[in-house]
Amino acid sequence: MAEGLRERKKRQTRQYISDVATGLFVERGFDAVTVAEVAEAANVSVNTVYNYFPAKEDLFLDRSKGVTDRLSRWVRGRRDGESAAEAVLRELREEVESVSPRIGLMDGYARFMRVIHDSPALRSRMWAIGQEVLLDLERTLREETGAPADDTMPALMAGQINWLHGTVVATIGQRMLAGGKPAEVSREVLLMLDEMEGLLSEKVLNYAVRGAA
Repeated sequence: MAEGLRERKKRQTRQYISDVATGLFVERGFDAVTVAEVAEAANVSVNTVYNYFPAKEDLFLDRSKGVTDRLSRWVRGRRDGESAAEAVLRELREEVESVSPRIGLMDGYARFMRVIHDSPALRSRMWAIGQEVLLDLERTLREETGAPADDTMPALMAGQINWLHGTVVATIGQRMLAGGKPAEVSREVLLMLDEMEGLLSEKVLNYAVRGAA
């Protein structure tokens, strides 16, 4: 369905406020900037900011929804004969190999990571987002396998698969923060992914295979 004028204006306003806020946070640090200052710089009211962003952390981590369900989307989109872990490994390799900005492989990402690194509030929110990713993946694995509510296997497998994604994202953030270049970090992480796959058991690598009897 085509986006209406009102929806487009709301989306553009939201993006503008987020962009203004991000610029201030990168320049001065997350904790040093107030929501009132963001509102003034964006020429909107404080209430308008809160209408779009319930918490100050949302102004900086405004694309977290795309991260929260990322693993579930990859698992649901796995190919015939492919397990949940194999699908995530394949998707991660494709993102890393293509030097994708979606996982932080881009110039300027170090500035973004520095803001998070220097803010306890943002680090706490990042941890909470990680927990949401894990729980969302567990629900998806339970649905995809038809596991009953008392079966602990989806939770155990979600932990193993989430470890792949979490470690890759954290490593990229650390390498970029230390001054790494996207292409060289990509090469390092591809090698690391091979090592990580080697650490997974056959049980993990063969869990939730699409099309399995």
